[in-house]
Formats: sequence, structure tokens, C-alpha cells
Amino acid sequence: MDESIAYAKKYLEDLLSFFGLNTSVYATHEDEEVIELDIPSTHLNGFLIGQRGDTMRALQFTVSNALKNQGYPVTRVNIDVADYKKQRAQKLQHEAEEWVKHVKETGEPFDVRPMNSADRRTVHNLAAEYGLTSESVGEGRDRHIVLKVSAEE
Repeated sequence: MDESIAYAKKYLEDLLSFFGLNTSVYATHEDEEVIELDIPSTHLNGFLIGQRGDTMRALQFTVSNALKNQGYPVTRVNIDVADYKKQRAQKLQHEAEEWVKHVKETGEPFDVRPMNSADRRTVHNLAAEYGLTSESVGEGRDRHIVLKVSAEE
């Protein structure tokens, strides 16, 4: 695990220096399967995050593939720039609570806007906590969640 973390950290730092950003990346792991890489806040935050986190996900994909190509045992990578993902998750949590409240009050199904898989997972988990049924529907960028009152209620 430590070798995978060291390689991922160095690889990302080298990649960032290619863009003219010489900064230290903070590397940790909360479990034995995912390497957490945090890039501190810089003047390139917007560039590194990209539209709706697209560039950040591309960086994750690149680092993950580099680990796979070098034969490291741990290849899952989560990259966060200036706590963007953490803040976005908190905002999404608040929004999802409003959606859940709406569905519980009206009893009507609610179509959530299209979102990436990580955000959908957050909404699915919250819906389950509140006893709602959630289902992902659609394909690609149009994939979204439909929240419904559970059949048992």
C-alpha cells in the first residue's frame, strides 16, 4: 500500500509540475482500497477541477491507469482539489434532504437532475436512510435518480 501511495503522489506532483504548479500533494488512505490525494488550494483551482469536476476525474483516471500499468496492487484513486469534493458532497447532502422531504410530503416520485456516479451513490444512500426507494435510470450523461416512497409504506 505504501509503495502505491508514494508512486501515486509522485506521479500526480510530476503531472502538476508539467502545468507549472509546483506543490506538495497530501496522500492518505482511509481504507486499504482507495488512495486519497489532496491538492491544496492554488491559483489553478478552477483549471484543476474543471467543469463539474471533469478535469479532476480525468486526473484520477490518469493516476489510476499509471498505477495499473506499473503493476501496483492498489489502483483506486480519489483526487480532491481545495476540498472541492467535500464541499460539493455537503451541498448535495442538503439538496438531497430537500428532495427526500418533498417525496415524503407529496408521495409523488421525484426525478433528480442527471449527475455522476459518486453523487448518485450519495443520494441513494441518503434515500435509503430515510426509507425511500431510489433507482438510477437513463444512460451516460443523462443518467439520473428517481426517488419514490417505499412500497411498504
